[in-house]
Amino acid sequence: MKYCPLCTSDLVLLEQSGLPRLSCAAEGCGYIFWDNPIPVVGAIVEHEGEIILANNVNWPEHWFSLITGFLEKDETPEQCVVREVKEELNLDSEKTEYVGLYSFFRLNQLIIAYHVRATGEIKLNEELRSYKRVKKDKVQPWDSETGHALRDWLISKGLYDESRGLMQR
Repeated sequence: MKYCPLCTSDLVLLEQSGLPRLSCAAEGCGYIFWDNPIPVVGAIVEHEGEIILANNVNWPEHWFSLITGFLEKDETPEQCVVREVKEELNLDSEKTEYVGLYSFFRLNQLIIAYHVRATGEIKLNEELRSYKRVKKDKVQPWDSETGHALRDWLISKGLYDESRGLMQR
């Protein structure tokens, strides 16, 4: 962002609330670009007893992750996660359970993670290239924000110990 959306003057870095922020250079305008994080939901989708991981068409073919999506206006995070699971996988959410909040600094996002138990037949939308099913006791969390959500959910279910990895049942 280079110009003020209110008066079209240049934006410059000025200290605001103790941090450098893009601020309008025009006297009397007062616009500050706060660059707040964008809310995103993440779904640990459980379908027929297995975890569904998806590969987005914009990612390398070997990358698989949770179902994610942007929160829309007038939508709760729980409504959003149900909508995203339906849109991306064509699955119906029968139960949602809040997992936690995860800051994704690189993309300036706040991920609101849920476990979603879903039913139906999987049909991928245009955003996804492929998916894979992984047994709950075999799924391995990865070292990023959605992986941390998966790890925390596995810990809450007694399926993961950080010092030893997956628990055998």
